Amino acid sequence: MALPHEDCRRSETEICEALLRAAQRPAMDEEYASSGLPRMAAQGHKRSRIAKRVDRAGRRTREGSREHHTNMKIATWNVNSLRVRLPQVLRWLDTHRPDVLALQETKTEDRNFPVAEFEAAGYSAAFCGQPTYNGVALLSRLPMEVFATALPDFDDPQKRVLLARVGALAVLNLYVPNGQSIESDKFRYKLEWLAQLNLWVKALLDKYPQLVILGDFNIAPEDRDVHDPQAWVGQVLVSEPERTAFRQLLKHGLRDSFRLHQDGGGFYSWWDYRAAGFSRNQGMRIDHILLSPALAEDSLATVIDREPRGWERPSDHVPVITSL
Repeated sequence: MALPHEDCRRSETEICEALLRAAQRPAMDEEYASSGLPRMAAQGHKRSRIAKRVDRAGRRTREGSREHHTNMKIATWNVNSLRVRLPQVLRWLDTHRPDVLALQETKTEDRNFPVAEFEAAGYSAAFCGQPTYNGVALLSRLPMEVFATALPDFDDPQKRVLLARVGALAVLNLYVPNGQSIESDKFRYKLEWLAQLNLWVKALLDKYPQLVILGDFNIAPEDRDVHDPQAWVGQVLVSEPERTAFRQLLKHGLRDSFRLHQDGGGFYSWWDYRAAGFSRNQGMRIDHILLSPALAEDSLATVIDREPRGWERPSDHVPVITSL
């Protein structure tokens, strides 16, 4: 699916990448090879004229306190059981090679997380999980340092949060509670959880101006994000308190990266397994990638990859991918 504003910038990026490849030497330090960083970052030699041109044309580094990577690709995917979906995730990584992939609903205890399989695919892993329910993870080709695995000042045994520094970025991976029904205690828990998240996000933006918040938010922000808004009136995922909580996050300056490039409806990231929801495109857009103001300026495209929903034993969600 091609979205507006993607093709118009691609040629310049591809030229820069070609110049960078031409400037790279065959030898590369093993540590940087495993991290996925450009080869020149591992070499202490004087760079060529071509490499210097790429620095000016293809990336801006250390502009004030900001640091940018050329063509960084970040994705989120609720896999609905990593044990079941591991082959699909490895297949998708091999095809798309994102720099970072955030996973939700891993439903995997930490001692059972498939670290070796992801390392073999070229990714380091950070994870916070539990059996049967919830669980989040980050896979990265760049150096990664975990900062938090829970909302601060919020007593919650459920594993729904993972904050890490990945390269120059701060990445917050979220699995927001579903809420079950608006009359339930789980819905009240969801609203309390979102209120605490809102407080934390304000502090995070002050500390990390290059912040990405992504994951399964279990909120369709507007009616255009729902296949049949009338059929969902009075239910979770679309209620006004949930949508208000989502808008509160945006009021801090965060931008919904998908809406930076696509205004229309009919684009969904989740379809119910029941009633042929996917084949009839009866879905919702509830998986999001939010960008801080500094990163929104560098947004090239955000797309929803529907293909894995048609694979064998699919998750009911599909990946969302943003390019910076």
